[in-house]
Amino acid sequence: MQIKVKDVNINYVRYGKEGGKSIVYLHGWGQNIEMMKPLADPFRDEFDILIIDLPGHGMSDEPKYAWTCYDYVDCLKEILTSLKIDKPILVGHSFGGKLSLLFASKYPVEKLVLFGSPFKKEVEKLSLKVKILKEMKKVPGVNKLEGFAKKHMGSTDYRNASVVMREILVGTVNLDITSEVKKIKCPTLIVWGTLDEAVPLARAYELEKLIPDAGVVTYEGCTHYAYLERLDQTINILWNFL
Repeated sequence: MQIKVKDVNINYVRYGKEGGKSIVYLHGWGQNIEMMKPLADPFRDEFDILIIDLPGHGMSDEPKYAWTCYDYVDCLKEILTSLKIDKPILVGHSFGGKLSLLFASKYPVEKLVLFGSPFKKEVEKLSLKVKILKEMKKVPGVNKLEGFAKKHMGSTDYRNASVVMREILVGTVNLDITSEVKKIKCPTLIVWGTLDEAVPLARAYELEKLIPDAGVVTYEGCTHYAYLERLDQTINILWNFL
């Protein structure tokens, strides 16, 4: 199904128990609805399920300009209003988790579930490629190649993105929402892999301190996709939390 928001066609699926409490699933960057379905399907008999292809992902259109995370949150709010979903349970992974945090800081949310969700810029150890890129800026006549270098030497997410989506990704990665996170009041479950290299485990415990009613569950030996690596465990934890 599709809905048009901000002149963007957005793809979504909605199924499950009509009239049940709504669970809204938001995937990570570069992902789509299919990444969240394994976590949604087990709840279809008891809950109203909504999974969205975030704009620029899956079968949804790209935004016409470089949206900020706040634009995505406004878009989500408009979608939920149109579909008559009030005070949802939000489940977000990575980028979807960051949007869930922002949404919960602005609007009523029943409960919040986060998987590897960033909320501020990560200080990365410089790889050789990044060091080379930084050095290029200092060389007269070569700095004009910076755009090309970023396209071919940046992260996989960055390389695979269009110009607009690259701008969105950069803005998303650099946005610190710590002050917004402090406003969240709903019960929050934070699930993290101990080997997450995209967003370090320390961020999970920081979120736990920032949100009054929050708890952390760690998956030993799991990565940024911990929720899928131990899907059965994740489903059991969610049943208990919900």
